[in-house]
Amino acid sequence: MSDSLVIIPTYNEKENIERIIRTVFSLPKDFHVLIIDDNSPDGTAQIVASLVKEFPNRLFMEQRKGKLGLGTAYIHGFHWAIDRKYDYIFEMDADFSHNPEDLLKLYDAARNQGADLVIGSRYVKGVNVVNWPIGRVLMSYYASAYVRFVTRMKIWDTTAGFKCYTRPVLEAIDFDNIHFTGYAFQIEMKFLAWKLGFKILEVPIIFTDRTLGESKMSKGIFKEAVFGVITLRFKSLFKTYRRKNA
Repeated sequence: MSDSLVIIPTYNEKENIERIIRTVFSLPKDFHVLIIDDNSPDGTAQIVASLVKEFPNRLFMEQRKGKLGLGTAYIHGFHWAIDRKYDYIFEMDADFSHNPEDLLKLYDAARNQGADLVIGSRYVKGVNVVNWPIGRVLMSYYASAYVRFVTRMKIWDTTAGFKCYTRPVLEAIDFDNIHFTGYAFQIEMKFLAWKLGFKILEVPIIFTDRTLGESKMSKGIFKEAVFGVITLRFKSLFKTYRRKNA
């Protein structure tokens, strides 16, 4: 039984899904992988189903009835991981924008450096982004700065989606009170972990934009993040944060 679960949400990732799974399983540490597929019409789930037979008790899949949002996919996976007592729960994209080898760095920071939440950070040491146009790099960098300014979190990459949670963090958060489903979900989860007093550590990674498949970013997702941060900060002024299991 591995102590670590990598959660990968998918929607139309047939070009990447088999390669990302095999790459994770080729690492020198034993990771389990949970795919949360939102009824991909391109056959992603069928590819995963065939691989489940090849990697029994290491690869798992949960299929949902439709495209229900990134945040709800991860919350589904968090419940699944907590029920099965994984100690380290990772978030990772399917498109190789997150290098699977960096899972080892995130694991080391959580296992050996005492971090409760580890962030694979694009901005903790300069700007480490490959294959993005300069406009998108600037938008992402200053979006993180904006979130940092509004929330007061001491985190350089506030919008990062490559993370490792220890189980106590996820057990302490009341998922019923999570408000956002898009990329603002990533900000909200960091904010809650910070407010609950967990130790957060950023480790530098190189983020590489996808070369296969299509990006899921949209104006609606960006809008949710921009205005959601203000709402998050405003509500925090009138709220006391307590751990769910305290």
